[in-house]
Amino acid sequence: MGNWKRLLTITAAVLIGLLLLGVVAGISLTHFLMDFWWFSSLDYGGYFWLRVLYRYILSGSVTIFFFLIFFLNFWAASRYLGVDQDDFAAMSRSATGTRSLNLLRMFQTGSLQVYTPLSLILAIMVAAPFYQHWEDALLFAFGPDSNVLDPYFGHDISFYLMRLPIFEIVQSVLLVTSIILIIAITILYWIEHHLVPAERREWPVGAKLHLGGLIMITALIMAWGYILERDDLLYLSKHEPIFFGPGFVEMRYFLPLIWVSALTVIGGAVCGITYVEIGRGLRGLIACVVLFFLALGLRHFEHIPEILDRFVVKPNPVKVEREFMANNIEATQSAYDLNRIRTLNVTAEWSPETIDPHVREHLHNIPIWDPGFLDDVYQQLQGIRPYYNFTDVDVARYEIKGVTEQVNLAAREINIDKLPREAQNWENTHLRYTHGYGAVITPASQSGDQPMQWFLRDLNLQSDVGFSVEKPDIYFGTENLQYAVVPNKLKIVDISSFDMESSQNYTGKDGVQISSLFRKLITAIYFRDEKLFFSVNIDGNSKVLFRRNITERIKTLTPYLSLDGDPYIVVTPKRMYWIQDAYTTSNWYPVSKSTKFKFRGDEKPTEFNYIRNSVKIVVDAFGGSTDYYIADPEDPIIQGYRNAYPGLFKDIREMPPLLREQLRYPRDILSIKMGVYAKYHQTDPALFYQQAETWDFAKVNDKPVEPYYLTTLLVGADELQDFVLLNPMTPVGRSNLSALAVAGNQKFGADGSGFKEEIVVYKFSREVQVDGPSQVSALIDQDPEIARLFSLWDQRGSHVLRGRIILLPIGRSLLYVQPIYLVSTGNIKIPELTRVILSMGNIVVMETSLEEAVNKLEARIKAIQGPIPAIPAGAKPAPQPAPEKQPSLSPMP
Repeated sequence: MGNWKRLLTITAAVLIGLLLLGVVAGISLTHFLMDFWWFSSLDYGGYFWLRVLYRYILSGSVTIFFFLIFFLNFWAASRYLGVDQDDFAAMSRSATGTRSLNLLRMFQTGSLQVYTPLSLILAIMVAAPFYQHWEDALLFAFGPDSNVLDPYFGHDISFYLMRLPIFEIVQSVLLVTSIILIIAITILYWIEHHLVPAERREWPVGAKLHLGGLIMITALIMAWGYILERDDLLYLSKHEPIFFGPGFVEMRYFLPLIWVSALTVIGGAVCGITYVEIGRGLRGLIACVVLFFLALGLRHFEHIPEILDRFVVKPNPVKVEREFMANNIEATQSAYDLNRIRTLNVTAEWSPETIDPHVREHLHNIPIWDPGFLDDVYQQLQGIRPYYNFTDVDVARYEIKGVTEQVNLAAREINIDKLPREAQNWENTHLRYTHGYGAVITPASQSGDQPMQWFLRDLNLQSDVGFSVEKPDIYFGTENLQYAVVPNKLKIVDISSFDMESSQNYTGKDGVQISSLFRKLITAIYFRDEKLFFSVNIDGNSKVLFRRNITERIKTLTPYLSLDGDPYIVVTPKRMYWIQDAYTTSNWYPVSKSTKFKFRGDEKPTEFNYIRNSVKIVVDAFGGSTDYYIADPEDPIIQGYRNAYPGLFKDIREMPPLLREQLRYPRDILSIKMGVYAKYHQTDPALFYQQAETWDFAKVNDKPVEPYYLTTLLVGADELQDFVLLNPMTPVGRSNLSALAVAGNQKFGADGSGFKEEIVVYKFSREVQVDGPSQVSALIDQDPEIARLFSLWDQRGSHVLRGRIILLPIGRSLLYVQPIYLVSTGNIKIPELTRVILSMGNIVVMETSLEEAVNKLEARIKAIQGPIPAIPAGAKPAPQPAPEKQPSLSPMP
């Protein structure tokens, strides 16, 4: 009876185990199949298999490699135990000898049973780091040279970006492996001498060679580790905040000690093996050991570096560290692509002259409406349905009636969370409310005395300036979109679409086809949603759309790219598209200062010291297709990925012209670059050490002024397109203006050839005061008429909101523009543009429109000018020195 119970228990346990194993395998297979189907729907099936093969071939190859190392060494050791037949015969004559004999035979003949599982376990343990860094290994294998050398050791920069990280992993893993082997093999040979008769006899030659070889290999691996420590000197941060990288003490004191350590390890191993084998080399061994520990001790003895720093470096910091600061400046500028920034020196002047007439030609492109306030306007006036939402207001420029107009626009996306709670059921969420619809477009410059102007509005996509979209449905966007099943059998009523039956006629490319019961089952298991399987509104023509958030979509396809925080919508006559800027980053550029930034879709900030805006990604808002275009072909990292994944990345010349002309310089990378350039524009090591000209981002009310887009052409930056990004900078701790960064795309050919991004920095002379945004804000606060009106408006059931301060270069002066909005203090808050403030020099004016404000400002300037004094008869005007020719900042005609 007991046997039956035991058998039933064992059978039940086996069945439960098999069931659990099947569930785990089924879930894993489900995810694998859904991923494969999803990649294939985007025409990336080959790319999917490449990623799978790279990952598992690399992981498997590394595991097999280390398995063979362990197994062959164990197997060789078991063959070199040195037990001959006479020894076996002698041992078999006693009980103790018999037990020893059985143990020895197990080591010699039982290698498959003992060493195979042991070697596999050890191989998996030591190879684990490679499982997480397999994509880094791709760059190791496919990354090209950058043709830029580091200033200390003459290596190509690609060695540091793509190979050094892998070398450090390989070295550490090999060192652990060799140490494990030495310990294990030594134990095996020790067992022989304690189990075999005549244990005092000499070890076999094979055993000596085996152990000697392992010791020599370990010494070489240790020496390699010290050489890699030499490379690690290029990433020292101990000299910050003065400079980054190695200094005098590291290169003149620590570097020679590292070389001594590496050489004495090898020499000690050679002398030690020689001494054990032939009894010679003891003095060399002692000398190497003494030198090794002396070098090791000196490296960790802090007093000598402190003495060098105190008596050599600090009394003469610029002279002693000049070379190292210069290397840090050069490397950082190269790593962040700052060495391509063009700097134009400008001496700001203000004279009571009439405003440049060309300024009036650009009034229609001054962005009076702040995108931060437009979000509420769009939501209240153009949301129309409760389930639509505008997640972000973008800035662009379009040619309208033959004139380039700067506009604000936003996509009308679906947001199920805005439906009543009782309507947020499964059918509405996944089958009915599946897409957003259209966009709204307004001119960036408007007047406070006129109603809001619209270039594109309403659900019928009304436009008086020629905007139209053939398929404005938005299935993919920036909202947190859940999966949708389209087409389906539901009768859709009163949900806007390019075709009122689009739920039955979805023609987008993306989506996993639910064409069979098996696919339906797999899909239901994947989403853990039984309603998918039992719903009668899903048929063989239905597709499941998932990963509809463009950030999730891109991060799933290319997790090795970092994303800009502001993807923007582009409206074309056929469809609407999202353009996402993507970056390649690395924290392995030698001697370059590191910085941190949280990119879109990341959980925490990324630390890096190298960045390129290498890729422009286009996502079809209707069909979901995702295309990658290389914007910086000189970046070795993106070229490495291009070599690893042929066909994934396209040349930017292949981008459709209507999309290519909407490309812009991204905000995030300008903020990153100018944050570093604020210090590293000082290229002279003496000035760099003084930090007297370090900049900071301009601030208003202790908040940084964010970069803003402006449609204009500036003298000195005429090679840039007319859509530029501006970022004002001030001295650290001061409010006056030091520099104005202008970033944009260079003008390129009609076929996209010659595409390149560039930054031009207008650097203002330190000898002349130039008001910064916060100082202009203070001037506005001090104007009695403006202060009176603000107080009056705040008492009439409304609240005054001041928009961002916009800086517009005029000649060698600067025109500041600030919009003023009124918003109700009630429940419904719709900001209304009511006034525009202009400031130039110390003059501040406020009017309802830009045109009127410019006229008023011009009148005030003329009033200040006054009559020109007459020159007395016979008098000669005093000779004036010829002014130094400097670039003007005025807009180009």
